[in-house]
Amino acid sequence: MGEVAQMHFSTVDYVIFALLLVASAGIGLFYAFSGGRQRTTQEFLLADRSMSCLPVSLSLLATFQSAVAILGAPSEVYTYGTQYWFLGCSYFLGLLIPAHVFIPVFYRLRVSSAYEYLELRFNKTVRICGTVTFIFQMVIYMGVVLYAPALALNAVTGFDLWGAVLAMGLVCTLYTTLGGLKAVIWTDVFQTVVMFAGQLAVIVVGASQAGGMGEVWRKAVNGSRIAGLDLNPDPLERHTFWTLGVGGVFLMLALYGVNQAQVQRYLSSRTEKEAVMSCYVVFPCQQIVLCLGCLMGLVMFARYGEDSPLDKGHVKTKDQMVLYFVMDVFRDLPGLPGLFVACLFSGALSTISSAFNSLATVTLEDLIKPHFPAMTEAKATLLSKGLALAYGLVCLAMAYIASLMGSVLQAAFSIFGMVGGPLLGLFCLGMFFPWANSIGAVVGLIAGLVMAFWIGIGSFVMRMSASPSLNTTAPPLFGNMTTAVMTTLVSSATTKPRPTGVEALYSLSYMWYSAHNSTTVVVVGLIVSLLTGPMKEKDLTPGTVYPVLGKLLFFLPERYREKLCCVTPLAYKDKAISTQPYQMAKKESNGAAYPKEEAITEDKETEESDRAKTEEGDEETGTPMPSCQLTAHTVQETAL
Repeated sequence: MGEVAQMHFSTVDYVIFALLLVASAGIGLFYAFSGGRQRTTQEFLLADRSMSCLPVSLSLLATFQSAVAILGAPSEVYTYGTQYWFLGCSYFLGLLIPAHVFIPVFYRLRVSSAYEYLELRFNKTVRICGTVTFIFQMVIYMGVVLYAPALALNAVTGFDLWGAVLAMGLVCTLYTTLGGLKAVIWTDVFQTVVMFAGQLAVIVVGASQAGGMGEVWRKAVNGSRIAGLDLNPDPLERHTFWTLGVGGVFLMLALYGVNQAQVQRYLSSRTEKEAVMSCYVVFPCQQIVLCLGCLMGLVMFARYGEDSPLDKGHVKTKDQMVLYFVMDVFRDLPGLPGLFVACLFSGALSTISSAFNSLATVTLEDLIKPHFPAMTEAKATLLSKGLALAYGLVCLAMAYIASLMGSVLQAAFSIFGMVGGPLLGLFCLGMFFPWANSIGAVVGLIAGLVMAFWIGIGSFVMRMSASPSLNTTAPPLFGNMTTAVMTTLVSSATTKPRPTGVEALYSLSYMWYSAHNSTTVVVVGLIVSLLTGPMKEKDLTPGTVYPVLGKLLFFLPERYREKLCCVTPLAYKDKAISTQPYQMAKKESNGAAYPKEEAITEDKETEESDRAKTEEGDEETGTPMPSCQLTAHTVQETAL
């Protein structure tokens, strides 16, 4: 890399960057020493279920609006045009479905982790499988998220690479460990504001230097960067309306419907209504973020035209291109590069802080507590803080491993799609298909994961072997990016022979991964369930199945719907009854009054209370339930 490319930070920039870290840490410390002081797991992991709609929605937005997206979207638009913007169409369904299907189910069951649901619906094995899959996914993802911005920053400004990684990792670990979910949510709010500010500054200054927004648009149209509606149904095309608008829905569902980091936000809301509202508020914010990313790409195009800094050799990868552009635009404006870098790192911080917190929750609730039902509240809280700290350190290790991997956006997204898809499939299987059983669920999940990695690794290998004539379905992960961009531009002009057989499967657009893998889980799961004896309606824990078929087949007479097993109501139109069955399910069985709705036979009751002296039983499955929840549930009931 020539000296041309290295542009250095001024002192002001470093100060602004440091301020971001200090402010984030400050918010964490504030929540560590105020309020309930993070003494209970309920407060540490679920913010006492006291958050209002706005902070929750901004936090939802920030969690997956990572640095990867801030760097990825503009270079995507710069290289391929605004087709990417149609991803916005997938947000409608991608947020409506979680708001009206997933949130009601999770919120009313009063679970602490999304995977607790899997135990209520299937059994403990399924829960453990789901948990382990999630931990694997998040650990890999957070390494990439932490390393990516630091690497780009280092390449363009000479900012110390591991200095940046350590500063971020440690600050983030600090405020997550001390301040719990409240701190994570409020720092997310602060970081979202910084992100918007940074991107806006770049667009405003960049556009004015290029001669105003009109000029930017004119150049983009001339350079054929403004894409029309591409209705090509071919799933091998990298970005078309269908890939983005339909495939994107599954990606969104995997992120906003069942990902623990997001479910935890919904559960921290004061009421179910606030949780649903926060989902609605995310929608316009998501659109704004997407537009900012696209505009930035267009402003970049207006500045550089076809000869990108990449071709000139100023930068080596696409991720660095955006930063190079920012440093170029802000060359004579000290302080602004610092603002953008702060914006970038805000994205990374908000993502990894959520990852730490959700990983701590899942590990505690799903892997540790079931084995130590008698654990005291103080111990559990201490342990969850220890876990958050441990995951912080694991994240730094993962960042080191990520430094041995290649280009970033695709890698992170592919892992997310690879693992997020099967998990989404698992939850859909449980929530929409009453006759799915636990064997079906486990086999389905494994089939989904195998399929995911087969396609993921297969396409990667195929791209590697085909480097000379690069495939355009996804940017190459390694190799010379410049040739990649050039061949892409050339190859889009010349038509490639269409891949057949297994190759066609490998060249599936990465946006379809999530959809394809979740469908695999559902199909395999249903087939296996039907072969091994489907679940009976009476064996289901009430409230774990969303009556989607019942709603879709509303025109059928009642008795047919009963045969199809799709009448299980969500059973709580009346708010007073709403959470009773489940709260009772989690109360100590010896002293608990059973709700009238659940006709539990006398003998079962006596049998339960014998066992209850040693453990708390969930009436349905007889599995030990964490004791910490009891107090919380009683409190919530009185609140209701």
